[in-house]
Amino acid sequence: MKKQRDRIVFLAEMALLIALILLMAFTPIGYLQTPWGLQITFIVVPVAIGAVILGPGAGAALGLVFGLTSFANAFTSAIGTTLMQENAVYTFLLAVVPRILVGWLPGLLYAFLKKHDRTRLIGMAVCCLLTPVLNTILYMTALYLLFGPTWLGMAQAAGYTGGMGVNLLGFMLASVAVNGVAEAASCLILGTAACKALQKTLNRKAA
Repeated sequence: MKKQRDRIVFLAEMALLIALILLMAFTPIGYLQTPWGLQITFIVVPVAIGAVILGPGAGAALGLVFGLTSFANAFTSAIGTTLMQENAVYTFLLAVVPRILVGWLPGLLYAFLKKHDRTRLIGMAVCCLLTPVLNTILYMTALYLLFGPTWLGMAQAAGYTGGMGVNLLGFMLASVAVNGVAEAASCLILGTAACKALQKTLNRKAA
């Protein structure tokens, strides 16, 4: 009976987080467009919450949902349509694979950290901080490997005039810094607070 109740609670929490991801993905509250063609996303917050509260498997599933919504948005965004025209398969991989890892790896880390953190707060904060950092690093790395020349062309259209190689890497690192700081700050504050509240009221997996 308890296992059945726990499963119902788990599914309800997953459904709630998936609904939140979908809401954020298809409304302006989920993304902030930047002048250089990238988007600062706040969808990492529910992914981080799921990875901590529900475990790495749930985090990976939520990351998959995040990735699929990102791919769906590629059909309507300027950068997405350009990448789709270049290579649709690579665009799908770019949108989905990093996001699965973004949900899975912090969940694994939290499962380890909670064994050594009595309050769980430090582990929650670390994982909520790691989630957006991973999202930025993995996505930008994949973007550089799969679409370096294409993205350089879009960057030049936005005002960047450097060449390939080191200059492009420097421009991408600057983009990573701006995107990463904004995403990390929001996820660290909102995600940690939500995880701590959910630990007490909804679920015992994080406790």
